[in-house]
Amino acid sequence: MRKLGLIGGISWTSTARYYDLINRSVQRELGGLHSATLLIDSLDFADVARCASANDWDCGAGHMVGAAKRLQAAGAEALMICANSLHKVIPQIEASVDLPVIHIIDEIGARLKADKVKSVALVGTSNVMSDREYRQHLVQEGGVSLLPAEADLAEGIDKLVYTELAAGIITREAERYMKTELTNIAKEDVQAVVLACTELDLIVDVNANVLPIYDSTTIHAEAGARFVLSK
Repeated sequence: MRKLGLIGGISWTSTARYYDLINRSVQRELGGLHSATLLIDSLDFADVARCASANDWDCGAGHMVGAAKRLQAAGAEALMICANSLHKVIPQIEASVDLPVIHIIDEIGARLKADKVKSVALVGTSNVMSDREYRQHLVQEGGVSLLPAEADLAEGIDKLVYTELAAGIITREAERYMKTELTNIAKEDVQAVVLACTELDLIVDVNANVLPIYDSTTIHAEAGARFVLSK
């Protein structure tokens, strides 16, 4: 197996989900007692969140580059960022280390294209839903059109992530909120929903919605498992 480096802690709850999903994929493929060969550099989310909240991406890049360098020094052969919004700083990471980065938007886009999905709703925190670069990258890679960003929904998800999910708090109220919002999206002229927040699958049953749900965490983690298993 190859050694994959995860930049995590953004948040720890979603990083734990990545760890679980990647290991389960490897175990299913190889059987027995096999598990994934992983390195994790887990950051303090409070520090990174302050950068993201202020839209200070140079600050965010500093944390990401530091983690990437530590993972390269420890023997990682590729990197994954266990978050959506921080993919904005991949150019700075790639300029600082000699490792490939498995890009979450590339993986989501490839899955949408393979399934011939043409129109989607992008659902995530405000610094993803309203980010022009993220949206354009997904349109290009997936060959899709996107519903306009819904500011009220993004604000609601921000509140859920930063006050509950990132702290490991999962409530029935949060589950009902997302169920209602996804039901409303299903009334729009759209084929699927992309959950572009790595914490949202903690409160969204991706198999129990009117529209198909493309969960960024699961899709990205599956790509990580494929790298670990690759020759």
